[in-house]
Amino acid sequence: MAADASLENQIKVVVTPEFQKDDSKPENKRFVFAYFIKITNHSEETVQLMERSWIVTDAEQQIQRVQGKGVVGQQPQLAPGETFTYDSAVMLETPFGTLEGAYTFQTATEDRFDVSIPAITLAKPNSLH
Repeated sequence: MAADASLENQIKVVVTPEFQKDDSKPENKRFVFAYFIKITNHSEETVQLMERSWIVTDAEQQIQRVQGKGVVGQQPQLAPGETFTYDSAVMLETPFGTLEGAYTFQTATEDRFDVSIPAITLAKPNSLH
């Protein structure tokens, strides 16, 4: 049995990217971006983040796929109204690219649903005009 389709619209994911100048080495084609994630459960149900799937694309259309259980070694549960935050990072060989993906959540009745994360631009300051 599938979860109520509207559940996916009640889980809000905000992604804030940040170029990491001190960790980047442009002369070596190394551009590091941190990203800060805020997930808020606006539904009436407790949900658990089970899996993540990210697609990272650089300016030369090189694609990295990141998939696995949970995030940062956890599969957090979010009760109604709760927020979970974490940060991670990705390295590109170009000064800009995109990050997009989805999280798979599970309800207490083990129904699963995906929450899509639209493409976020990763850009070294002053690299896009």
